[in-house]
Order: sequence, then C-alpha cells, then structure tokens
Amino acid sequence: MDHTLQIEPVAYYRGPFGSKFGIPRQSSLSDVRGRIVFTEAYRNREALRGLESFGRIWLIWGFSANKPAKGEWQPTVRPPRLGGNTAMGVWATRSPYRPNPLGLSCVEVEQIDRLEIIVKGADLMDGTPIYDIKPYVPYADAFPTAAAGFASEAPRPLLEVEIPENLPFTEQQRKSLRQILSLDPRPAYQDSPEREYAMPFDGADVRFRVMDGKVIVTDYRP
Repeated sequence: MDHTLQIEPVAYYRGPFGSKFGIPRQSSLSDVRGRIVFTEAYRNREALRGLESFGRIWLIWGFSANKPAKGEWQPTVRPPRLGGNTAMGVWATRSPYRPNPLGLSCVEVEQIDRLEIIVKGADLMDGTPIYDIKPYVPYADAFPTAAAGFASEAPRPLLEVEIPENLPFTEQQRKSLRQILSLDPRPAYQDSPEREYAMPFDGADVRFRVMDGKVIVTDYRP
C-alpha cells in the first residue's frame, strides 16, 4: 500500500528575513511581524471564520531553502544549542535536515487583515511555504512540566547589542534586531572579532561584528 502523501502550500509567509542566516532558531524568541498570504485556491473568507478568537496558531511549513549536503537522510545532527559539536538523533532535535523537511511553529495572531493573517514571533524566512494552519489550544498543547532534554530552558540573551543612532532603523526594527542579535545568530564554529557578518533583514543588509561579548551593528545597506 502506497502511503506517500502529496501536499501543496495553502499560503506563504512574508516577513523580514531574506535568508536563513539570522532567523531565530525557535518561534517566539523575537517579536518580528510577518504575514500569512494565502494562495489563490485558498483565499476564502469562510476558512478564516472563528480564527479571530484564538491568540495563537500552529504553522506546518516546509524547509524550502535547505540543500542537504548528501542525497540521503542522516540519522544524527549537531544542534547549535549544544555548540555544534555534539551529535544527537534527528528525532531528538528540531533540525531542518530531516527525512521529510517539515517545520512546526507556534506564532501569535496579531490581526486578521482581510484575507491575510498578521502574526508575530515566526522563525520563518520570507517566502516559506505553509502547508497547514491549526489553532493553538492551551489545555491540549501546553505541557510546561514535560521533560525537554537538552532544550529544557529557553535560550537566554548571550550578547549586548549596540545599534548606532545614526542608522535609519525604526523603533520596531531596533527592538527586533536587539532580540535577534542578542541570541548570537552566528554558526557555532565562527568566533572571529575581525569578521563582519551580513544579515538580510527587512529589505536591507544589516552588517555587524561581535567583539568582547558585544554585537556592534556597523552598517545598514538597503
């Protein structure tokens, strides 16, 4: 019996992250805003009926930008949370490199604007395909006392962030950037104070260096 499942996107995410670099490693670690834009086949007002009464939703989406290093799936991965040096079984992680490249994120519903859902806290790249949307139900979905292995605590800000006043960011952009950069978006194996990093964010390249426990934003290039 063939159990292969064929699915198609019902929507796409539109947000400030233009590449994988810099995206928070879990949802709700920053308050960046984005939009859920439905495809033509699913732009139906009736399908949104009742959603305005929920504070959060689950997004089931695809790791569309992943290019696995090998053609076959790997049973172990090296989570950034463990410094990128410790191998863990893929089922014990939320690694994007999986046999079926599906992601799951819980985001806050800020507003339903006509046929789009304005959300906050997504850990998605601009253009990410969304395959399903389900309401978050606290009594069934929240188990705060459950064991969580090596991810038992939320990541804490690691770095101080300095954004010069002369750079043309809005207050919301500054707030989001501080949240994102304080968690150190660099790969675990890169720790050079001489290196300048470029992070696509909200239609521009944000450039920064990390020195002595501080992120210094050096430039903003539209």
